[in-house]
Amino acid sequence: MRRSIALLTGLAAAAAATLTGVPAFAQPSGNIVDNETKPIYSHAEAIRETVYIESKIDSDADGKPDRIAADVMRPKETNTGLKSATVMEASPYYSAAATARARGGDENFLPGAAPRGFGRWYDEFFVPRGYAVVEVEMQGTARSQGCPTTGDSEDTSSIEASVDWLNGRAKAYYADGKPAVASWSTGAVGMLGVSYNGTLPNALAARGVDGLKTIVPIAAISSWYDYTRDQGIGYYGAWGKRYPEWLANYVISPAAKAKCAAFVKELGDQAGDDTYDYTKFWSERDYRPDAAKVKASVFVVHGQEDWNVKPGHFSKWWYELQKLNVPRKIWLHRGAHSDPIGFRKAEWEKAMHRWMDHWLLGLQNGVMSEPMADVQRPDGAWETHGSWPDAAAKKAKLFLGAGGQGEPGVLKPQPVADPGKQLITDLKTQTEAVAAGDPELAKANRLAYLTAPLKEAVRLSGTAKVSVNASADTTSAPLTALLVDYGQATRTEALGKSPIELMTDSCEQADLDRRTGCAAPPAEVTAATPYKVITRGSIDMKNHQSLTQGQDLVPGRTYRVQWELHPKDYVFPAGHRIGLVLVQNLPSYIAADAKANKVEIALAPSNLELPIVGSVR
Repeated sequence: MRRSIALLTGLAAAAAATLTGVPAFAQPSGNIVDNETKPIYSHAEAIRETVYIESKIDSDADGKPDRIAADVMRPKETNTGLKSATVMEASPYYSAAATARARGGDENFLPGAAPRGFGRWYDEFFVPRGYAVVEVEMQGTARSQGCPTTGDSEDTSSIEASVDWLNGRAKAYYADGKPAVASWSTGAVGMLGVSYNGTLPNALAARGVDGLKTIVPIAAISSWYDYTRDQGIGYYGAWGKRYPEWLANYVISPAAKAKCAAFVKELGDQAGDDTYDYTKFWSERDYRPDAAKVKASVFVVHGQEDWNVKPGHFSKWWYELQKLNVPRKIWLHRGAHSDPIGFRKAEWEKAMHRWMDHWLLGLQNGVMSEPMADVQRPDGAWETHGSWPDAAAKKAKLFLGAGGQGEPGVLKPQPVADPGKQLITDLKTQTEAVAAGDPELAKANRLAYLTAPLKEAVRLSGTAKVSVNASADTTSAPLTALLVDYGQATRTEALGKSPIELMTDSCEQADLDRRTGCAAPPAEVTAATPYKVITRGSIDMKNHQSLTQGQDLVPGRTYRVQWELHPKDYVFPAGHRIGLVLVQNLPSYIAADAKANKVEIALAPSNLELPIVGSVR
């Protein structure tokens, strides 16, 4: 984009030269008992202030550094020598334009407005325990200057400014122009949040910012490409149509909307919805390649039924952190796009208390000696495991074979003798229920393959992969795989949330005024069903060699196509059958490829690879 990513070095150097009051790292005193902070400080008497932090970006190209608004709540004792670590939530949603307009304008979000009063459990919990809580408004949103840029380095830099300020590396001002110095700050920062509020911590950690000690990304994006596309093909609905522009317009402040209009339109122009390729635009919004820069510990939380920020976001980020042995912990719950404060409140508060005490204050409370993974099963029960994926999980290949009359195709641990070829004719209106249902019936628009009934329960832990030899009669063709648990059972399904639904810890009117959602316990439905779709994944065959540049298929030529499904931790019960269903377009999941027609699968080398604990015979 045609904008300055970093401000003039002369201005930055001048700012650094005038900084005073660089905070010293120190623990709060007087409230630590048995390696735990105690709530001895008054929330009611806490200092509440708004500061405007000078960033190193000029995202609206007006020749001046963007100033980033932040609300601060800290114990009153920080004015008389108490040093506080900071729990921070950064967000573009503190005053989404739609919300501001619904309230009759933006008068509550002008520079100089009083703090909004906070609206989460963070301040009520952490401030009495000696922490500061800081809410930072991303550039171009609420009272912050600049233009929102949907996930790129300017988004990140706007939040980095707040960590720099807390560490004495950036200047800030009150609304009256007086300098605001964080002399009360230890410099230690822990970031947490849901959705975009959890994505910003991922981005900042991938930059290796000094002072950022820990992050807690909840339902968070790790690559904006993967938020809008699945391996070369767009997701259905708003995700696949100029999404970065749409989201920027959703969060932009009324004050920024006119001056940023051209910049925001450029986000849509550069998205590349005509090819869905992984371009420079998207690589700039991918945090995983910079995982080696992460200095912070990471506590990942994600819903296994989150088809907004899909599960691949947490797993691909997690696998990179795992390779680098980054200190980490993970919670995988059964729900959708949710905040655990809405369904596991007491345990979540305890977990965050001990996590922040350890990573921000250095308290040796044993939190890192506990099991790494908490996994919730569909019936609501929680399990703990020493690792995720489970260290005992082994990759098992199941090979495809055609079925007999009135029988589905087969999945077997050994290659099937002379399995033949099978054809999928695309049906662009096919529903997932039709694709997965009645696997014993021959259907022209899907192929179904099932194992024999399982002799024992089998646990899937990790990311499944499909590999096929396939040819198409068109120059592009999607392939979509569904992993299915076939077997009659009473099942509980979590109902999903809308794409931009954020969570707070209550449904009070004040929360609804400021947010787009609340963390009520997730809606669920329980019913007896003959099967359950466990996970899914798609690829465009033209991207079988590369996501960066698709190549038109030669009709009739056979290609080796491999793609991943979204990760899962799931137990297939004994007596059930593991199923793989293959289709082309699936309108409830991916954007329709109008070219798709016929794809032929050569079954002999084709297989499904599962990371499992147990065996399939």
